[in-house]
Amino acid sequence: MDDASIEPTLKRVAAITTVRNDTMFLEKWVQYYGRQFGLKNLYVFIDGHDQPLPEWLGEINTIVLPHLPLKRARADARRAQVMSHMARGLFKYFDAVIVTDVDEFLIVDPNVSLTLAEYLSQSKAKTTLSGLGLDVGQHLEQESALDLRRPFLDQRQFAHLSSRYTKPVVAFRPVTWGSGMHRVKGRNFHIDPKLFLFHFGMIDYELATGKTADEDRLGSGWKKHLSRREALFKIIAESDPVEGDAYFEEARRRQRLRRPLYALNKPGMIRGNPVVKIPNRFRGII
Repeated sequence: MDDASIEPTLKRVAAITTVRNDTMFLEKWVQYYGRQFGLKNLYVFIDGHDQPLPEWLGEINTIVLPHLPLKRARADARRAQVMSHMARGLFKYFDAVIVTDVDEFLIVDPNVSLTLAEYLSQSKAKTTLSGLGLDVGQHLEQESALDLRRPFLDQRQFAHLSSRYTKPVVAFRPVTWGSGMHRVKGRNFHIDPKLFLFHFGMIDYELATGKTADEDRLGSGWKKHLSRREALFKIIAESDPVEGDAYFEEARRRQRLRRPLYALNKPGMIRGNPVVKIPNRFRGII
């Protein structure tokens, strides 16, 4: 038999997230990553015994933790520690572990014609991979309120190219993530040319601004953070968007080269708040 005809064995991949006071993004997260890796390979940390567990969680591995409120920065650091320890254990059973927030979706470029599992299985990366971060928001002058019955990317066409979401969410060996999984301690990052991390936290103005009235978040010091994220709506509305494909590689290059001096293992922000038009080939995926 010709060796070239032998397909590579798929890597065993686990995906982890955490959630509190949210079911909309969790359902999307489960649907998407379940299609990629199988429901039995998903691990969801539920923050608080007061949280109702949706019946549709089914075969997913759920771990309910006590809700112990902390200020946002300390809570993010604690969450990263828990995820790092969980992933470390899962590497006894899996070849790769993906750790994301519940509103983050790692997508392989549809032009590659491979599933995410297939793409990661052929990767030569040794430690981590980052997808280029796309912070998707509603253009208030051009786009209607979100219809939850339809795919997200059928309804939104603009994204801010933000290094905050160019995160090393894929690990191929045990690592220690920093707060928010924005970096890996003691390790460099590698932005894969065919991976994108879509952040949908600000995908709808009414849904997003409703979070600022969430007493849990306000009591934990989220007000300033949420207000900063809500600036995305203004950035998109006032932007002169460029075609994504014309700018993606330049964005990767700038994020690699212009790193913050206080954290050289994090990608640098791009000046001018560039906004891109999301290529049509991504429609229907999420």
